[in-house]
Amino acid sequence: MTTTIDAEIRRCGEAVCARLLDEIEKLGIAPGRLARLPFYDQAEFESSRDPYSGEETLCGHWRDARGHSVGQIKFHGDGSFYAEFDIVLPHPTDPRWFVEGVTAWGRGEVIKGEAKLLEALGE
Repeated sequence: MTTTIDAEIRRCGEAVCARLLDEIEKLGIAPGRLARLPFYDQAEFESSRDPYSGEETLCGHWRDARGHSVGQIKFHGDGSFYAEFDIVLPHPTDPRWFVEGVTAWGRGEVIKGEAKLLEALGE
């Protein structure tokens, strides 16, 4: 049973990571500009209890070379998930925006995603 659940979470996690990478690509950011990318196999996982529902949540974290968090992916007991990954770069084609990161969320086969943009500081 655990093996089946692990395989399902892995399949879902890989799809969520693919969505994060799609959002990065949509922005026009070349993967080579980022020191780290959101690959499922590179996340460090731990289990925690959701304080609201009391259900188990599997939390994965991506870290940079110094050990600082640059993203997370969470699988909740109700089947939903949420992921975010830091970009922290000026928008490559629109100077009005700064790209804070990308997010993905959903349940089952439904995965939504978007960029987290901040208004760029004026000069």
